[in-house]
Amino acid sequence: MTRRHLLLKTTATSASLAAILFFGLFTGSRHLHADDSDSQESRIQQGFAIAPVPLKLAGKNRALVGLGSYIVNTVGCDDCHNGGPGGASGYLPNGNPYLLRPPLGPYGGRKVINTATYLGGGRDFGAFPAEPFPHIVSRNLTPDKTGRPEGGHTFAEFREIIRTGVDMDQLHPTCTNGPNGHCIPAPFDGSRLQVMPWPGFQDMTDHDLEAIYEYLSAVPCVTGPPAPDQRHNDCQ
Repeated sequence: MTRRHLLLKTTATSASLAAILFFGLFTGSRHLHADDSDSQESRIQQGFAIAPVPLKLAGKNRALVGLGSYIVNTVGCDDCHNGGPGGASGYLPNGNPYLLRPPLGPYGGRKVINTATYLGGGRDFGAFPAEPFPHIVSRNLTPDKTGRPEGGHTFAEFREIIRTGVDMDQLHPTCTNGPNGHCIPAPFDGSRLQVMPWPGFQDMTDHDLEAIYEYLSAVPCVTGPPAPDQRHNDCQ
C-alpha cells in the first residue's frame, strides 16, 4: 500500500469513526427523556475526571468546560492534535497503549498522554496527496495570550471552521501552476482543511460546539515551534 493510499484510508477511517462516535454519544440522546439531565451531568463529571491537564476555570462556564472535555477526550482530538517529540504520537514512550507494554490503567491498557504538547498540534500526516506536495501537519488548538483557542479564533470563526472546513490560515491553497511547496493539487479544495474529519463534526449542535470551544479555552497554552511556524502561540 502506498503512503498516499494509507493516508487517504486513515483519513476516511477517522471521519467514519468520528461520525459513529458522535452519533452514538449525542444524537442518541434524543431518545432520552427523564434521564436527560442526569446523562448530561454524568458527562460533565466524567469530562473533568478524564481531563489530562489542569484547567483554567476562572470566568468560564464550568458545565460547558466539563462537557467539552468529555467530547474532546472521548472522541480523541488529541490523537491528531498532539504530535509529541518527532510529530508521531501524543503519548509518552512508557504510556502508548498501542505498544507491547505491561497493563496499566482502569481498563487494563497503558495510556499516558504527553501533557506538555497536549492539543498543541504537530502530528505529521505526510505529503498530501503524495510527494512533491506539502506535508499536512495538525494545528495547535490551545489558547494564545488572548485566551481564545486555535490561534485566537473567536467562537463564530471556530463554528465556521467546524461547519464548513474552511482553512482560515490558507496554508495549502489549490495549485494553479504546479507544485510550489505549499499548494495541493486539484481536485482537492485548498480552501478546506484536508485530513481533518470536519464533515463528521459539522452537524453537531451549537451547544456542543460551545462546549468544545469553552474547554479549549481552558486548557494550558502550548507555545509550539518558533514563529513564523503556524503552530506557534504567544502564550504571554
